[in-house]
Amino acid sequence: MATSYKVLGQNNPTANTLTTLYTVPVGANSISSTIAICNIDANTATFKIAVRPSGEAIANKHYLNYNTPIPGNDTITATIGLTLSANDVVSINASSSLLAFSLFGSEII
Repeated sequence: MATSYKVLGQNNPTANTLTTLYTVPVGANSISSTIAICNIDANTATFKIAVRPSGEAIANKHYLNYNTPIPGNDTITATIGLTLSANDVVSINASSSLLAFSLFGSEII
């Protein structure tokens, strides 16, 4: 079993667009430990984070955060500690294109 702690996904999504931050590779599991959200604008913005099992369409039950505010020029880190299976998806959505997301964790192959 091989594991390494690393950046699983980074994205600066288009405003108000559901975007995939990370998909667990085929043949692997993943432990997603922390997600960092950085607002590089002076204005407050909001974000959404969803985790959905492989093959499922996005639904309300998948959201970990929904329209969570983040002040201007600030960074929020959330410890989420999720174990994900192959093809599970972490998705993000931001009210501004000036939010940057980074997901950290380990892949278990």
